[in-house]
Amino acid sequence: QKRQADIKRSAVSEKSHRQESAELLALNFLLILTILTMWLFRQRQVRFLHETGGAMFYGLIMGLILRYTVSPSSHEVAKVHECRSLNSTPLSLMVNVTAQIHQYKYIGEVSQRKVEGFYASPILQKMIFDPEVFFNLLLPPIIFYGAYSLNQKFFFHNFGSVLTYAFLGTLISCAVIGGSMYGFVKLMVHAGHIKEGDFHLTDCLFFGALMSATDPVTVLAIFSELRVDRNLYTMLFGESVLNDAVAIVLTYSISAYSPRGDRYAFDGSAFFHSIGQFIGIVSGSFAIGSAFTIITASHAYLTKFTRLYEYPMLETGLFFLLSWSAFLSAEACGLSGIVAVLSCGITQARYTYYNLSTEAKGRTKQLFEFMNFIGENFIFCYMGLSLFTFQNHGFNSIFITGAFLSIFVARACNIYPLSFLLNLGRANKITPKVQHMMMFSGLRGAVAFALAIRDTSTEARQIMLTTTLLIVFFTVWILGGGTYPMLTVLNI
Repeated sequence: QKRQADIKRSAVSEKSHRQESAELLALNFLLILTILTMWLFRQRQVRFLHETGGAMFYGLIMGLILRYTVSPSSHEVAKVHECRSLNSTPLSLMVNVTAQIHQYKYIGEVSQRKVEGFYASPILQKMIFDPEVFFNLLLPPIIFYGAYSLNQKFFFHNFGSVLTYAFLGTLISCAVIGGSMYGFVKLMVHAGHIKEGDFHLTDCLFFGALMSATDPVTVLAIFSELRVDRNLYTMLFGESVLNDAVAIVLTYSISAYSPRGDRYAFDGSAFFHSIGQFIGIVSGSFAIGSAFTIITASHAYLTKFTRLYEYPMLETGLFFLLSWSAFLSAEACGLSGIVAVLSCGITQARYTYYNLSTEAKGRTKQLFEFMNFIGENFIFCYMGLSLFTFQNHGFNSIFITGAFLSIFVARACNIYPLSFLLNLGRANKITPKVQHMMMFSGLRGAVAFALAIRDTSTEARQIMLTTTLLIVFFTVWILGGGTYPMLTVLNI
């Protein structure tokens, strides 16, 4: 009997393996199609769609096909225990079945009607984005490449402006979006769309923080192709790289806000604790990233004496692993790996890069450029897929309308006042045309999506996810596609 059970389990595992391979093949096909389409667009000099927008479009079409063509299937469901005494959803569940312990990992909430009737197709169930894969595997190379490929001369020439937009601008954006959305939430309660208490201020601030992460990859690609003013390019690029890290840490700090007593009341000590945590995470993560820069710089310098440069593959591999160690060390210490790998990339590009051998210099840049390209297009494909394959969407017209208005108001409150203050001390002024272009370039992308999908256990978070997806689609397709006409109108 045990032998038969093992055979059955092996057959199920083999079937699951084949199915997962087919799903990855589908995503791989989407990436191939995206690359071929972008090649055609570049040959014809079509600039209204970047590869990330194309990847998202093809993902959307694939999700639509899967959603309405794949038939649902029933599963054997045994209601073992009603966990009504739990106050929150457990991350893992240990089940004792005839002295055999089985562990199940929490992926997402399934609605009651799905439990009582049919589940969605197994393909749709498995087309679920895992935020941990994104944050631990896909995002670090993307952030590192952004920091590593910054033009050092223009970046440090505009260092104060970049820091102002990335740190102060992100905080302003978070506060404006969070405050505005709290007003729209009150309107939703008054209209009867949600109940009082379903949404509170920390939810709105959390949404403001994740919406503050800009990702103007489409705009920057066109800027690079047209060789737009380097100061404008550097300020936008530097802001987008840094504010991703700031937004991620900010969402952690807001989530950590836990007042004593009434959870809806303001608690000063909890508020200042969150601020202290934010400052501690940022400073500690920067320190770890800088420490690993010293290690990699020492390694690069030692290669001159150990003759490791005679083996460029080993030199590049060691450089990559030491850089990734900055991320893993920060995460292991309870800090932000993204901030650590960001500071590591910036400082390595300034110091370590020049101690590498000539071949290793080219290999490291090509390696991280390729990983950035694949990672970004993969995540944008998943965004398109998730609009139709994700099980728990929350559409609310008032919240969606308020979010669209809030992000533009917040971007204006970020760019124009800060540019005015920066111009008081800048010899090379930020012109009104450049400010308008920066205002127009506030696209949202992969980081906002990953932060939104990380937790969809409540109705509020489900509404945030759906709204985030719609905003990403709009900004990438409409604003990204309008970059070239906007540059023409502004005569930049």
